[in-house]
Amino acid sequence: ISGCARPAALLRAARAGIRTRIPASRAYGTLNEDDVAFFRSVLSDSGVVTDEDALEGYNTDWMRKYRGQSRVALRPTSTEQVSRVMQHCNERELAVVPQGGNTGLVGGSVPVRDEVVLSLSRMNKIRAFDDISGILQCDAGCVLETLDQYLAERHHTMPLDLGAKGSCQIGGNVATNAGGLRFIRFGSLHGNVVGLETVLADGRVLDLMSTNRKDNTGYDLKQLFIGSEGTLGVITGVSILTPQRSSAVNLAFLGLNSFEDVCRTFTKAKAALGEILSAVEFMDRRTYELAVETTGSREPLSEDHAFYMLIETSGSNEGHDMEKLESFLGNAMEEEWVRDGTLAQDPGQRSKLWMIREGASSALALSGHVPYKYDVSMPLKDLYSLIEFTRDQYKDRPDVEVIGYGHVGDGNIHLNIGPKKGSPPLDGVEPMVFDYVASHRGSISAEHGMGVAKADYMHVAKSALAVELMREMKRVFDPKGILSPGKVLPEK
Repeated sequence: ISGCARPAALLRAARAGIRTRIPASRAYGTLNEDDVAFFRSVLSDSGVVTDEDALEGYNTDWMRKYRGQSRVALRPTSTEQVSRVMQHCNERELAVVPQGGNTGLVGGSVPVRDEVVLSLSRMNKIRAFDDISGILQCDAGCVLETLDQYLAERHHTMPLDLGAKGSCQIGGNVATNAGGLRFIRFGSLHGNVVGLETVLADGRVLDLMSTNRKDNTGYDLKQLFIGSEGTLGVITGVSILTPQRSSAVNLAFLGLNSFEDVCRTFTKAKAALGEILSAVEFMDRRTYELAVETTGSREPLSEDHAFYMLIETSGSNEGHDMEKLESFLGNAMEEEWVRDGTLAQDPGQRSKLWMIREGASSALALSGHVPYKYDVSMPLKDLYSLIEFTRDQYKDRPDVEVIGYGHVGDGNIHLNIGPKKGSPPLDGVEPMVFDYVASHRGSISAEHGMGVAKADYMHVAKSALAVELMREMKRVFDPKGILSPGKVLPEK
């Protein structure tokens, strides 16, 4: 893995019109045949991928925006194997990028040059489940949806729900501190993860796989790895608190005239629905139109509206919950915050309504655009101003779509900007968007992480002292800098 020896190994865009960051690099060790032979001795032939075609999926992110040139992908099946691999790579100074389901949007799980890819996909065993405490212990490579299906049979549920749940892995979810649709109900993974098993850069195994919800013995080291994006260690095991599965779930799909009405409706929903409120999502009209079109959905409301909301409740008493929801919606429509709405009558209808919201993420790409995707958080009152600001910047570009949707419950908006395929690329988008967010005291990464896409903008999000402390932490856990180089922190 050479620092600058192979120009073809530099990070490049696999899709026309997308500009990517090419980080500076120190010189790392160069992968050789002896290294590959060692990997085969530890993992067997099935655990070592060197075929160029087979490596394509490991080198490229799912949006085909970032592409590395790794010459080997490793597929361990145990923590011990990960430990031996990392010890060898550390001694040889071979750079490594841990990879889960590779569903990220900021290039965090793919090589920036020719790092060794360490895929956790074969570490997919459920280790234990305690149906009294609700604590699940599993390997990092378990797919989120598979875990939720396992828990459903035991009347529990995972505390996070993502559009990529069918392919994302719990280790990657924890490494990026993924948020998702149920954040308002269950909170962040910082609160739900009770233990981790992590292999450090030098191969040592840090076993913090506790099942204790309370533990005040010294520093809570596991928190450092949640959201670290594979830069401090390789997460191999997760112990997570899972809530009881709700037996009564209701979903309302609403039409509103303004974002101010969205905010009013959310505020009243918190007061009226309280403990049963489990999701509050919104989309603007253009997002809704594209999502309906690209998912082939039927429009749930008869008239067009400026904004749309989904409000979900989850409880244990169907009659009680429906009464509260109907009373809340009646008041909201009487006050004219909500102009129209519909209630899902069964799980099939709920799925169809959620499909519209979940289809928002891919709507631009499926409608013939090249999406630039931004995930930010801001004070709720200012949230939609980012979309209005961005539309104004591109008012002279009729080929550019700007859409906004997100999680009202936690002040998280997804800004998608998309020129038509074949149109000129967009210049200067990141500083424009990030400076606007910073000016409103927001965060330039609400749930997707920093990866390689945002690393150079860390100074926008954090003070110089905070960044230096992060660097010192990185040096403690990874003195040779072999884990995920070029990710999260700016290299200069």
